[in-house]
Amino acid sequence: MLSHCRAAVLGSPIDHSLSPLLHRAAYASCGLAPEWTYDAYEVRRGGLADFVEGLGPQWRGLSVTMPLKEEVLNAAADSSSLALQVGAANTLVRQGDGSWRGENTDVEGIRAALQDAGVGRERPPVTAAVIGSGATARSVLAALAALGVQQVTFVVRDQARESTLAQARDHGLKSDVVHEADNPAGWVGADVLVSTTPAGAADRVAQTLVDAQPAPEGQIALDVVYADWPTTFASSCEARGVRVVGGIEMLIHQAAAQFTLMTGRPAPLEEMQRVGRAAVSG
Repeated sequence: MLSHCRAAVLGSPIDHSLSPLLHRAAYASCGLAPEWTYDAYEVRRGGLADFVEGLGPQWRGLSVTMPLKEEVLNAAADSSSLALQVGAANTLVRQGDGSWRGENTDVEGIRAALQDAGVGRERPPVTAAVIGSGATARSVLAALAALGVQQVTFVVRDQARESTLAQARDHGLKSDVVHEADNPAGWVGADVLVSTTPAGAADRVAQTLVDAQPAPEGQIALDVVYADWPTTFASSCEARGVRVVGGIEMLIHQAAAQFTLMTGRPAPLEEMQRVGRAAVSG
């Protein structure tokens, strides 16, 4: 049995990542430290496969963030059905034979964060508006479908990715696409709003929300960003009386799922929530 087990988060930029904080807190809470360690590495686009190839047997798992999520499937020997369906993964887990398996815990992170906020508590959500159509949007679609959403409107700056539209169809979701400058009447009243774009990229949509009619009762919004909180999008939603879920909640839940995949143990969710929320509120 290995005396030292290593894990890390990879991406670019990576300095802002709270994944080390969350995983280290989980290790300490479960008595896995100092045998288990978790670090952060700057890995640029196109560099994932080479990084993984050079890792020794002490490496047990990798968290993968942008811009590498679409490279995980090629770096892994095999991948979960969910990761293959979404076409992106955020986790690599070492298998008993030394190979790597790609997993997607973003879907669970999004689903759990929205459910904790009340989505589906009184009635299943029917409609959703998703800002952006990239890899994160595909994970959002899987989570929304699991929660019961039937209709999705993509709000985009340019064109929606065809792969994302195809996935909406695969989930049995009806979908349409609007430009962020178009009249928002068709989507601003959706049951769930989700911004999947980097900080600042949804500012034009945020202004649209400010100018829109009051939010319908029970509307919930999720912004996947957790750094520099609150974002303009989050503030605009709150000003309309919308319940806003920060990206930290998604991050915590997906990290908890990663912890279990990598260690084989139940995650100390409450401790991860405590340290994660404290990090963004301070």
